[in-house]
Amino acid sequence: MKIPAVKFSRDTSGFGKALRERVEEYFNETGYEKGGGFKMYFKSFLMLALYFVPWGLITFGVTGGGIWFWVTEIIMGMGLAGIGLNIMHDGNHNSYSSKAWVNKLMGRTIDLVGGNAEMWKIQHNVLHHTFTNIEGLDEDIAPVGVLRFSPTNPLLKIHKYQYIYAWFFYALMTFFWMLPKDWTALARYHKKDLIKTTGRTTKGLLFQMLGTKSFYFGYIIALPMIFSGVSWWAIILGWIVMHLVAGFLLAIIFQPAHVLEHHAFHNVTQEKALELDNSRLEHQLLSSANFGTNNKILTYLCGGLNFQIEHHLFPNICHVHYKAISKIVKKTAEDYKLPYNSGMSFIGALRLHGQFLKTLGRA
Repeated sequence: MKIPAVKFSRDTSGFGKALRERVEEYFNETGYEKGGGFKMYFKSFLMLALYFVPWGLITFGVTGGGIWFWVTEIIMGMGLAGIGLNIMHDGNHNSYSSKAWVNKLMGRTIDLVGGNAEMWKIQHNVLHHTFTNIEGLDEDIAPVGVLRFSPTNPLLKIHKYQYIYAWFFYALMTFFWMLPKDWTALARYHKKDLIKTTGRTTKGLLFQMLGTKSFYFGYIIALPMIFSGVSWWAIILGWIVMHLVAGFLLAIIFQPAHVLEHHAFHNVTQEKALELDNSRLEHQLLSSANFGTNNKILTYLCGGLNFQIEHHLFPNICHVHYKAISKIVKKTAEDYKLPYNSGMSFIGALRLHGQFLKTLGRA
């Protein structure tokens, strides 16, 4: 089974060429590398510590089963989101470092916390980044049926209330990821002949996932049950709480970046190729938005993904540079009379996302 075909128009305006040249000029003039350098190593240490220090306190009985156990699980959920947003994301985009082995190592942190790098790269790098907001290809706008993220999705009666219940489903994101998602993705991508993009075989990935997920559940569930002195049900419930925190934090960063009313949405099927009037880079401007760009704390904690436009235009550049190059991107977009959706606050973007969910729930 082949994936549907999408044809972007040629960049006749010269926008893409001009933008790439201006960004390259910035790096040549400043002498900065496109990787993250020491800033990324230090941030990685902080995010990994935010996850594994609480795990150690729980596993070896330091927290006990009282209030500190639950506080520690919440902190661990924040660390899990931090690893996803800051470390594995740049690593799997090959933007963490100029060294390939460093990128691969950091990208593999997703396996360390229960996911799978290959499945993530197919869904995110291959499908989402190439075909942003195109239903039939971008799986980020094709969630479970009770959610509707695009005007091209089928409308169900229950969607009328999604602006209320969607936030609960957002919190289930990583919980679902740890259990069925990677396995169903492996089967789906095998049928769509996408496994070859990873340079691996389906059988090889199957055994790898069996190994990494067994290791994950061994240290995250089994070891605390053995050594912590906390009851088994509390360990499992604490694990769920951790994932509810992580899933919610990840969702409120990613959802406002692409699911807003002013974004472009398309639909493609196997029967007919989708022909767009915009080039690949112009399409990213039409389907992405920035928010909270003056909020330094938000930018630091979310791995610069509040600069979603810059990320989609230059996924091979580390997020520590997004703030600087955003000025270049904005100026170039203005020069070529293209939209540059920015200026929203973080809360404002979440409000607009909620409003769009409500709109999508009505005919």
